[in-house]
Amino acid sequence: MDYITITRLEHRLNITAGETRLGETQAALELKEGRYPPVLYVPRADVDMSLLVKTAHQTTCPHKGLCSYYSVKTPQGLLENAVWSYEAPIPGMERIASHLAFYPDKVTLSDASWR
Repeated sequence: MDYITITRLEHRLNITAGETRLGETQAALELKEGRYPPVLYVPRADVDMSLLVKTAHQTTCPHKGLCSYYSVKTPQGLLENAVWSYEAPIPGMERIASHLAFYPDKVTLSDASWR
């Protein structure tokens, strides 16, 4: 599919929501879709899933399939629908299954070497 490209990032990223550390990864995927800004998808195994709460919110993308959403628990409160995931993406998008993406105004992915 030429409209969407997925490449693996080779550097380590920290994942935080404010002061709350959600995880760290060296296996993020960068998804580029048409003219949209690139989105980083992080393996669930690299995120503390106990800090996420699945919500009832869902959307559908014709290029990726059914999308589920999660809120993030922080000491400051719940960040509603801050995370999304294509848990069973359509054929051709299987690489993003078992991965999470984050709204950049709610969750920060930063280069771990900047600690």
